[in-house]
Amino acid sequence: MTNGRLSRGGRFSFESIVSGCLQAPPDAVCWAMAKTEREKMLAGELYHATDAELTAARMRARRLCREYNASTEEEGGKRLAILGELLGSMTPETYIEPPFRCDYGTYLHVGRNFYANFDLIVLDVCEVRIGDNCFIGPRVSIMAATHPIEPELRNSGAESGQPITIGNNVWIGGGAIINPGVTLGDNVVVASGAVVTRSFDGNVVIGGVPARILKTIER
Repeated sequence: MTNGRLSRGGRFSFESIVSGCLQAPPDAVCWAMAKTEREKMLAGELYHATDAELTAARMRARRLCREYNASTEEEGGKRLAILGELLGSMTPETYIEPPFRCDYGTYLHVGRNFYANFDLIVLDVCEVRIGDNCFIGPRVSIMAATHPIEPELRNSGAESGQPITIGNNVWIGGGAIINPGVTLGDNVVVASGAVVTRSFDGNVVIGGVPARILKTIER
């Protein structure tokens, strides 16, 4: 809908944004139109991943992931150097078993004593922040990326994301999936195979599809 009205899903339509910018005073700056696709992506807004800047960033991440996954178990220093270039932040104790894949790497931040087993996938189109002393089982997917539910909008190539935050001392079991926008508090244990679609406070064991609280961790 135009004239500044909200489109379905609570977002301003493209037409309303354009209309608002055209009606603004000549000396005003339309910040919505001035945003880059990367800025829109990180803000959780609709964006197009075919943008040249984003495409180049993904190609960089794929190259570094390929180099990391081709390294040998004797090349610990090389692996750390590649992760240091790839990830947004990490510590020298960071250990990720190859193969490992991510969208950008730049927006993935891991705390002290981070360990991930084989086949970790992180779609970091928004920030993914993981705290200290976190263990990740094999074949876990942490996915900040999402797509519109309306088919016409989805088919246009527009997509978006929501940040993911994982607290300290979290253990995520093998095959679990963490969906966009999820926050997990400290000391959460995620059972293997769980599909986590909402946030949970700390000190709980969660599991199932969709994940629910199975047990409270007494402390």
